[in-house]
Amino acid sequence: MNLRAAVLGGGSWGTTVASLVAENLPTTLWARRADCVDEINRANSNETYLPGATLSAKLTASVDMEEVIRDADLLIMGVPSKAMRETLNEASRYVRPWVPIISLAKGLEPDTRFRMTEVIKETLPGHPPGVLAGPNLALEIAKGFAAASVLAMEDEVIVKRLQPYFRRGVFRTYTNTDVIGCELGGAFKNVIAIAAGMGDGAGAGENTRSAVITRGLAEMTRLGVAMGGNAATFAGLAGMGDLMATATSPLSRNHTVGEQLGQGRSLDAIINDMNQVAEGVKSSKVVVELAEQHGVEMPIAQEVYKVCHKGATARQAFRGLLRHRPGSEHEVG
Repeated sequence: MNLRAAVLGGGSWGTTVASLVAENLPTTLWARRADCVDEINRANSNETYLPGATLSAKLTASVDMEEVIRDADLLIMGVPSKAMRETLNEASRYVRPWVPIISLAKGLEPDTRFRMTEVIKETLPGHPPGVLAGPNLALEIAKGFAAASVLAMEDEVIVKRLQPYFRRGVFRTYTNTDVIGCELGGAFKNVIAIAAGMGDGAGAGENTRSAVITRGLAEMTRLGVAMGGNAATFAGLAGMGDLMATATSPLSRNHTVGEQLGQGRSLDAIINDMNQVAEGVKSSKVVVELAEQHGVEMPIAQEVYKVCHKGATARQAFRGLLRHRPGSEHEVG
């Protein structure tokens, strides 16, 4: 079959995935900015979001959403979680029935607390939803570094059918039917990455970072399992793998936000200087709400929420964690 793919969103990860898939399928990327579209078509690059990276020469781009979507057999959503519903509503006018929709966003919808596949199901019922998750720092992948990811969908037949289109060279893609676990791992780890970044910015040391990441993974797993995810998923690429990359790399937006908070900068100033979205800032509030709803204790997420939404400082956050009484390693705390 001669399938075609459409990717909505010209940011770093949307462009990177579009470039990968374009080597396997005819692929067109939609972006709102005409200068971004022109650069992709003319120079095979997107210097604003992927400096120094060369994109697939097979990738084309357009500002016309209808043109991009109308003949697509696969729709890939590369927009941030806050723009997912609005963009899907716009796309619904052009997408053909039953076309699978894959989300690249690693966040949660604030008002509904929905995962992105839940937003897809509500907005475009009848379209098989899925998510691509894992330790995927876009710039490294765009430059050809080896990496691995997970394509998760509830339907095992469809996910195996789509898997080859998301593999290319040293970028390996595995399958998983635990959509809940993969999505929640991708959203939760951003919050823990902010906490790890705060410690790094405050000069807390490698031991502190390791403790935050490890205990953060325990928090992620507890809430993820309570919400229906598989514990094994959080020990894999979409959980531990993604957390390690996001909580330690200078390429991570969420780690960068945390690091600058740890250095004493205000959140507003940090966000104003960024040209991309750090999903963990908004997700921290949703994660705390979900933890309360499911009766799960998440002290690290609670402290990040206080810094991002209640005006607390990174120093106060770490003092709060130190006051928390630890029990057994395999229990809460």
